[in-house]
This record gives sequence, structure tokens and C-alpha cells, in this order.
Amino acid sequence: MNKQEKEELQKRLIRWYLEKRRPLPWRETSDPYRIWLSEVMLQQTQVNTVIPYYHRFLKKFPDLQLLAQADQQKVLKMWEGLGYYARARNLHKAAQTVVMEHQGEVPSNWEAFKKLPGVGDYIAAAVLSIAFHRPCAVVDGNVKRVLARLRLLREPVNTSSAHKIFKAAAEKLLDRDDPATFNQAIMELGALVCAPRKPDCVNCPVRPGCRAYQTGNVDAYPKRIATRAVPQYHIAVGVVCKKDRMLITRRKPEGLLGGLWEFPGGKVAKKESPQQACIREIAEEVNLKVVVDAYLTRVRHVYTHFKIVMDIYCCRYVSGRVRLNGPVDHRWIRINEIDRFAFPKANHKFLPALRQWEAERKPIV
Repeated sequence: MNKQEKEELQKRLIRWYLEKRRPLPWRETSDPYRIWLSEVMLQQTQVNTVIPYYHRFLKKFPDLQLLAQADQQKVLKMWEGLGYYARARNLHKAAQTVVMEHQGEVPSNWEAFKKLPGVGDYIAAAVLSIAFHRPCAVVDGNVKRVLARLRLLREPVNTSSAHKIFKAAAEKLLDRDDPATFNQAIMELGALVCAPRKPDCVNCPVRPGCRAYQTGNVDAYPKRIATRAVPQYHIAVGVVCKKDRMLITRRKPEGLLGGLWEFPGGKVAKKESPQQACIREIAEEVNLKVVVDAYLTRVRHVYTHFKIVMDIYCCRYVSGRVRLNGPVDHRWIRINEIDRFAFPKANHKFLPALRQWEAERKPIV
């Protein structure tokens, strides 16, 4: 692609974007904090899912200083249900770093911004280009798909070596005079037109420069390497009741679901029933002896790299004092207090059944 062809493609793409772009709330601001928040939320999450979370989060934490001052549990509660909770923890830590080390101003240069917790190449390029008009090319899944079809890039998009190749292609194509608009335009093209299946080539503004379209190979790109089947784990969970209260525990602040509250439980071992696993896990995790009163329900949940099938039991406290082995905190709460705590989405799936069971039982007060 020569200089004239590239400039024509840039003009076509930007013109299309200005006419067809979706009216998303983060496109109505130049505030780096709000743009940053949107990009963090949009990682691995659909736009329609993000919008209500974005509004609620900003209502609670309208500026970076208030986010930095907040307790992590309050931040996680506002993020509850959005998933990938490391995003929230890192954004919270990054806000504190910006306040302490940058006088509350989001850094506008690559080196300083990249040092912040949770900031990778994509987040840095998106925020710096959109908020500060820095000439940094973005590369996400949508951009990779567009570039693969435009340039017939054969590198599988899900390999470790792909990023460098697609980054170089994106940098060559970037409109350095208007990187903010161009980056948003190419991502929007991938979201609305250059879809993974059944792309709308007829209405594509860059169709004249698309080599995959010209050669009739649109469906062959982008290339991918087949991935292994996602493993599935069987989990047993116990709702431990003691008079009118139930036990919840808090996970370590780091790792998957870090900092969230949950009911004690764990993996079902071979040749072990889920009920036996529930009793064993409670003894190992919180040092309590319990008996199972009722089987509550089964829920299924899918994470990025694995699936779980979770059996939930209602248990009655028999003896022992809580001694934590794994969790970092615990509470004995009433059912009407449960909404004060941030739980994983898998737990939310059985909370309606738990509330119904709790309403029907008559706890010993």
C-alpha cells in the first residue's frame, strides 16, 4: 500500500466513523480518567454490559481522587458481576499511584503511564491516543481482524508472536495527525462491520483497499490455532448456618476473584461425593464441624480458562471456632446483609435459591 492509498483508506475510515459511530458515553468526554475507566471495563466485556456499570461506577467515584481514597471492598462491590476483578484492583492501585506520584494527573507519556498497575500496551495506546492525542496505534481483537483481512496477514492472532506483527501493521496504518479518531474508527469497524462471521463487506468503507475482499478470502482471515478443550471442575460449597446467621469468607486480595467474599468450599476429590467434599472443605478451610441439612441447587459457570459445576449445600453448625486456612477474613451475617458484600458471579447464581430457602426455614434464635 503506497502513501496515496493509505491516506485514502484513512479518510474513508474516519469519514465512516464520524457518520456511523455509536453514541457511547465515554465518547462524550475528554477526561483521561473516564476514558481510562471505559477501556479497562471494555477489556473482554461487551459494550452493552459495560454501559450501566460505567455509569454506576462514575456516580460512586466521579473522579480519580475519590477512587484512590476508596476502600477496596467498595470498589469491588461496584465492579460486582462485571468479572475479571483484577481489573478493578489494578485500577484502584493505579489511581492511588497517580495521586501519590503524579499529583492526581494521569500521565500523558508512554513510559510513566505504562508503569501503572494493570496498564499494558493496549490500555496505554488507547488512553494516550484518545485522551492526549499521542500517535500510539491500538491493537485489540477487532483491530487484528481488520488488519488481517486488509493486509492478508497469515500470523495466527492467538499466538504469542502475533502482537509484534499486528502492532507493526497498525503503526504503519495509523493516521498520526488524528490518532484518537483513527483508533476509535478502526475498532468500531471491527465491532460493527468487519465481524468475525458474516462481515458486512458491502457497507465497508475500506473495501476498495481490502486484499481479503479482493481475493475472495474474507472468511479465511484472521488465522487462528485451534485451542485445547476447556477443563471442567466439580465444586462443592456449603452455606454454614449458626442460629440466624451464615458464614462467608473473603479470598486473598490477589489472584482469581481476589478480595471477593464467598461461601466456603472447594473441589470434589476422586471417589468422594459432593456432600462429603462440602463437609471436608469446611473443616479444612474454616475449622468447623457441620452437618448437611439440605441440598440447595447446582449452578454452572464459565471462566476464561475453565468451567465449574457447583453443588451447594445448606449446612448446620455443630462445633468449632473459625480458624482460617486460605481465606483472609470471615463474617457471620444475616441474609438481609448479603448485598453489602461483593460476591463472584457464580455465587450470585444461587443467591435467589438461598433467599427462598432461608425464608422458608425457621432458624433457632
